[in-house]
Amino acid sequence: MGLETRQTQASRDGGVDCVAFDPRPIFGGKVVIQAKRYKNTVGVSAVRDLFGTLQNEGASKGILITTSGYGKASYEFAEGKPIELLSGSNLLYLLAEHADIEAKIEAPSDWKDAQPDN
Repeated sequence: MGLETRQTQASRDGGVDCVAFDPRPIFGGKVVIQAKRYKNTVGVSAVRDLFGTLQNEGASKGILITTSGYGKASYEFAEGKPIELLSGSNLLYLLAEHADIEAKIEAPSDWKDAQPDN
């Protein structure tokens, strides 16, 4: 998609899973990306955390990707902010469109989300 990326180390990443740089003038800049492997809806607290990380990192945009989806409060909080919320279906579409990967999301039956909140 034209971004330069680097995956962060599992520890000391400040909640950032990947840092990307968009080289386009005006629209580009540093992008922080967080990924959440959830079975249930990702709550607004994760979106708030991303916004704080975005500000702390001096990034121009934040992207939160999940294997599930987001609730109304998450979309309301993200509105008007440089945050993009990508659901599991968006992720599958992007993998097919840009990486030629046909994937499926299947959570193990015993999977427990880190913090279920809405």
